[in-house]
Amino acid sequence: MVLSTSENGRVSSRMMSIVRINGGFYFQTDIELRKYRQLSANKYAALCIDNIQIEGICEELGHPLGNAAFCEVFRECFCGSYDAYTSLENERLFVLEPLFAERWIYSAGVPYIEKFDIENKQYSCEKYTGR
Repeated sequence: MVLSTSENGRVSSRMMSIVRINGGFYFQTDIELRKYRQLSANKYAALCIDNIQIEGICEELGHPLGNAAFCEVFRECFCGSYDAYTSLENERLFVLEPLFAERWIYSAGVPYIEKFDIENKQYSCEKYTGR
């Protein structure tokens, strides 16, 4: 997935290895990297994959090895990244709890925007008219 973070009005995005556990999106990063600094300054972030956008709040959970559920799933899905990075001293684990998700869907060639307002427990699916 693509993770987008921001600090002081400047946005940056990067590809990330992300796993889903109990509705949260988990990833790890090094405390020396820009995304860590941005997440420390601004807990709001966004994820994107294909035609799906997800906005949420990130929480730092400590060192990845302290979370057995994450380690099990991450090792299974991203063995190379797990082996290369998870045990490094500077790695930290984050979870993004989704607040809002949006995706484009098509029915008989007609575009619709499907919205999931998770925070307010609302759903909509509206035809895109371009107005």
